[in-house]
Amino acid sequence: MTRARRRLPAPGGLRILPSPARAGGLLGLVVALLAGYGLVTAPAFAVRSIDVSPLRWTARDELVQWLGLAPDSNAFRVSTSDLAARVEHLPTVRSAGVSIALPDRLVVAVTERTPIVAWKVGGVTFLVDRDGMPFRWFPTGDAAVAGLPAIDDRRSASRVVISVGSLVDPVDLDVATRLLSLTPADLGSAAQGLAVAITDDDGFVLTTHPGSWTAVFGSYGKVLRPPDLIPGQVRLLRSLLSGREGAIARVVLADDRNGTYVPIPSPG
Repeated sequence: MTRARRRLPAPGGLRILPSPARAGGLLGLVVALLAGYGLVTAPAFAVRSIDVSPLRWTARDELVQWLGLAPDSNAFRVSTSDLAARVEHLPTVRSAGVSIALPDRLVVAVTERTPIVAWKVGGVTFLVDRDGMPFRWFPTGDAAVAGLPAIDDRRSASRVVISVGSLVDPVDLDVATRLLSLTPADLGSAAQGLAVAITDDDGFVLTTHPGSWTAVFGSYGKVLRPPDLIPGQVRLLRSLLSGREGAIARVVLADDRNGTYVPIPSPG
C-alpha cells in the first residue's frame, strides 16, 4: 500500500485565514469601538441640563457652579462619583449622589445638614447641626433662624473660633442643647420663657424673659464639671426657686449639690 505524502507549503507562502467565527468577532469588536467612540463624541449626549433636588440652606446656583462641569460635557465621560464628592465639600451638604439621565441630563440628589441650634456670636447667627458644625450664617434676627433654639455666645474668643466649617466644642454643644431644652415648668417657674447665654466670666447662664432672675451654671469640661452635672443642677435650682422666685436676683450653682442665691435688694 502506498502512503499519500503530505505536501508542506513553500516557505514564505504561509497564509492563515481566520475562521468565520473569528472574523465575526473581530468585526464586532471594531463596531463596538466605533460605537463607543460615537457615544463619547456625539453632541446628542452632551449634558444640557442639571436637575437638583429641593434645597433649603444651599444656593442652587452655588451648587451648580461648585460642580465645575464644563459646558456640553459628554454624559459618558462624566465621573458621577467625583462630582458627588465635590458637592459634599459644601458646608451645607451632608451627603450627595449624582447620576446621568440619558441623553443629556445630570441629576444631583442632596441631603442637607439639619440645624439643631442657632448659635449667636455678635451680629451673626450660625446654624449648627448635630455634629457641631456651623454650616451657614445669617444676620442675627433674620427670619430664617426663627423657631430654632438659640444660644447667645458672648465669649470674646468665639468671634475668632466659630465660623462656617469649624466645629463647636462638643462639650459646649452638649451643655447648650441640655439647657435649651428646659422650660419654665421644669423649674417650677412662673416665667414666660428662658434664654441661654455663655459669657467669659460666668460660663453658661440661664435667664428669664421677661427678665427676673439669673442662674449661673458655670463652665464645663470632659473631666472637671462634666455636663452630667446638669440634671442635678436643675433640681437644685428648682428647689432654690421654690417659694421665693419673686425675691431672687441671682443663683450660682457651684455643682449639683451646692448653690447660693442673691436676693433682690429691698427698696430704699
